[in-house]
Amino acid sequence: MEFGGVLSLRTNACATLASKNGAATAQRAFLGENSRVGVGEITKLDLGLKKKTSLRWDGKSRRPGATSFVATSSLETQPQTMYFTPPKIETKADPKGTAAIILGGGTGTHLFPLTSTRATPAVPVGGCYRLIDIPMSNCFNSGVNKIFIMTQFNSASLHRHINKTYNLGKGVNLTDGFVEVLAATQTSGEKGMTWFRGTADAVRQFIWMFEDQKMKDVQNILILSGDQLYRMDYMKFVQDHIDTGADITVACAPVGESRASDYGLVKVSKSGRITQFSEKPRGPDLEDMRVENGSVKLARDYPYIASMGVYCFNRQVLFNLLRSKYSSSNDFGSDILPSVVTEYQVQSYIFDDYWEDIGTIRSFFEANLALTSEFPKFEFYDSKTPFFTSPRFLPPTKMDNCQIVNAILSHGCFLQECSVQHSVIGVRSRLDVGCELEDALMMGADFYETEEEISALLSEGKVPVGVGRNTKIKNCIIDTNARIGKNVVITNKEGVQEADRPQDGFHIRSGITVVLKNATIKDGTVI
Repeated sequence: MEFGGVLSLRTNACATLASKNGAATAQRAFLGENSRVGVGEITKLDLGLKKKTSLRWDGKSRRPGATSFVATSSLETQPQTMYFTPPKIETKADPKGTAAIILGGGTGTHLFPLTSTRATPAVPVGGCYRLIDIPMSNCFNSGVNKIFIMTQFNSASLHRHINKTYNLGKGVNLTDGFVEVLAATQTSGEKGMTWFRGTADAVRQFIWMFEDQKMKDVQNILILSGDQLYRMDYMKFVQDHIDTGADITVACAPVGESRASDYGLVKVSKSGRITQFSEKPRGPDLEDMRVENGSVKLARDYPYIASMGVYCFNRQVLFNLLRSKYSSSNDFGSDILPSVVTEYQVQSYIFDDYWEDIGTIRSFFEANLALTSEFPKFEFYDSKTPFFTSPRFLPPTKMDNCQIVNAILSHGCFLQECSVQHSVIGVRSRLDVGCELEDALMMGADFYETEEEISALLSEGKVPVGVGRNTKIKNCIIDTNARIGKNVVITNKEGVQEADRPQDGFHIRSGITVVLKNATIKDGTVI
């Protein structure tokens, strides 16, 4: 209701905010430093007066966060000033207003040789999943169904998995959701001749896609990584982003001293605002990023706060950053975020659940074996927030007189009179009589060989897919479709830390033997 001068109200009258178009903006329905409410507009207020009252605006006594009124009773000569602070109007995060961009990873050197023929998000994990299934499932479980996946290196198997698993449309799509793969491509012009040069550059090159009509209702954009293991409700993350009024929110996790220099580290204020961002600091720079007493409560063994590489951007802020001042910056973590913390409101979102960055062969190996614990810190089993993967329609695993201790067995396996301890066995795996696997990650196979084919291979002195008779394997990753013969020993008894023997079908990384995809380890080999 707009008015000028003095407004006469009836008993128990209620004044309500008015605007030119007849509807007030909820966030602006109060007076404050940034309020749009001007003189002549009244915020909702039930005066509850029993006598005829005149109400007028007291502009001089106005203060941020409160509306100042002077209520003058017809029976009183001294006006009384009433201050009204309206209740906080909360904006609920809407999945329909959120889109996700999943980054398909770079060259994958940290996970080599597992990434020699596949992109990092396509690496098998947990027996039957792929790393890309983690952010994809988190999106679906959070209600986020507008998803872009950006790919570049060794992307064939990743594209195949996405198409088989997440093809939502299938010709007819009755929802507003979609899953789109944005593969690196070259376009006309000098700038269009370059491939993705980093995380920010990848988003910039497809910024025109994110301004498409189907994105018109999107207000917040999630930037996600395809090489991590965690379960997160992204809408809680977005809600925190909205509640704090942030331009950018960075999901963060406490980390210990030994691995702190592997991440981008942040320092935060008591309000959670990021005051400093340093990408993989070392030496004195690392010590400078140690959390100060009182700013954030962390366990003694985790004195640093690491960026998870999971970000929430206000849509327009993201576009402005990539097009204007940071139009030549290629990476969010190393180029943009360290600078914008002083220019924009960048908030932290402390994630206190399980999170593992699959950045090395060692961390990947240990994260998989940790799943076999009786009470693992992370598990794929959750009826409310399940993890999805490609439906393979395989039969149950068949075991004959086997000893299985603290292990995960995927579907479609054949195990005969063997021993498996503290190991993960992938789909379609075959373990022959007398095999012993301990501390092993076996990724399985993409196909079956029939009994006739296996017999024919053995009669010719060749090696079928799987692990042959009386083979002993420990501290090892066996990539898909590997053929390991009989009487083989893979234990790295000498404790070699690094070795490259691709001609023999294996590498050693951080003391872990990695048998290559499609490799053949001949009968009687000792590694």
